[in-house]
Amino acid sequence: MTRRARLMAVLAMVVAGGTAVISSTQTWLDVTLTDGAAHVLAVPGAAAVPVIAPLGLAALALGLALTIVGRVLRYVFGAIAVAVGGLMLALTWPVAVDPPVTAAASTVTETTGLSGTEAVSALVAGMTVTPWPWVTVVAAVILVVGGVWTLASAHRWTGAGRRYRTEATAVAGPASSRPHDAIDSWDDLSRGTDPTA
Repeated sequence: MTRRARLMAVLAMVVAGGTAVISSTQTWLDVTLTDGAAHVLAVPGAAAVPVIAPLGLAALALGLALTIVGRVLRYVFGAIAVAVGGLMLALTWPVAVDPPVTAAASTVTETTGLSGTEAVSALVAGMTVTPWPWVTVVAAVILVVGGVWTLASAHRWTGAGRRYRTEATAVAGPASSRPHDAIDSWDDLSRGTDPTA
């Protein structure tokens, strides 16, 4: 059960982070311009919400680091995951529900050369939301749930180092019941112990 709890938390963070990174490269908005040619611009997630990719990478890093950290850092990483997921949700939700013109401003400016909120607003005839902002909203929720799950279950996880300490003790146990020989000395050296001590 403890291994499964850790695995669920790690998977939630890694899946959410990976999804956010992938989503940042996909088209979030199709913007139609009123320039007479009925241009349709594809606005990627990285342009609509520039911090989505960094937040996704942070979630990935949290998930991977969670596999090796001790008890105190589990709670720290869980809290950070909740904060990152909450920020991702707060930034993505408005784009998914009712995208503001500012979400397309950088792409419109890059294409037309016009800048400023008023100029861009006058040029945008309409915006269509693709499924990718909603995919990112789901990823953000999964990340928050993963962080909350970490905070709730981290006290039950076994430490990563405990398994190795137990194995070392098991190896050293039988050797102590017989005289110390050259093979034991080599084993001591392999474990980083001074055999002459």
